[in-house]
Amino acid sequence: MSVYDGFQGLRVAVEKRVAWVTIDHPPINLFDLPLFLDLARLVPLLEEDDAVGAIVFASADPDFFIAHADVNWILTLPETKPPKLTELGPFVALLERLRRMPKPSIGALAGIARGGGSELLLSLDMRFAARGKARLAQPEVALGIIPGGSGTQRLARLVGRARALEIVLGCGDVEADEAAAMGWVNRALPDDELLPFVRALAERIAAMPPDAVRLAKEAVDCALPPVEPGLLAEGDRFNESFTLS
Repeated sequence: MSVYDGFQGLRVAVEKRVAWVTIDHPPINLFDLPLFLDLARLVPLLEEDDAVGAIVFASADPDFFIAHADVNWILTLPETKPPKLTELGPFVALLERLRRMPKPSIGALAGIARGGGSELLLSLDMRFAARGKARLAQPEVALGIIPGGSGTQRLARLVGRARALEIVLGCGDVEADEAAAMGWVNRALPDDELLPFVRALAERIAAMPPDAVRLAKEAVDCALPPVEPGLLAEGDRFNESFTLS
């Protein structure tokens, strides 16, 4: 029996030092509590597995990567604004742990990723999207709240302030080529080329010396200001928006 058995909404296979994490949580890969708990169990396993040198996230559903966060889960949040945050909430802390992992992570997007699904992708090191199939969005403002899972912080770093505001305030879907032009994804590819390209890249990285890969990730991150203060500020504003909605 593998340590990667027993997940409710994920399937994991390790091939050529690449962990392929397939989101398989019908009917629309909702980012709900069971899927969060799966990821919370998975991330430490991937960190500790010396047989894994790179990680790819993909979906078993051709229409949905992750549709969005579970609204019913969000509705369990407090109706009154809690005290100012001094540490990251569980969801954001998990995504930040995934981002900081010494092993590179890659998203292969061939479907819809909105809200929390987009925020999971944003927390990966690289993202590649299928033309004509991939769509991304942060639609929270239309619901009277704001992105609360790191979306505002990750987007501003990737696409710049003006584009981030266009995405967050516009609340519309963005297709693969436009997302690539913005910098939201690394590049857009024809659907039949997406997984072969990602596989070749992941296997190439996984074959490299792990310490060199780790140090390269750390060095690139040093080029950017620390993200945690912004994540805490986003969390405070998310809590405020939720109590006003």
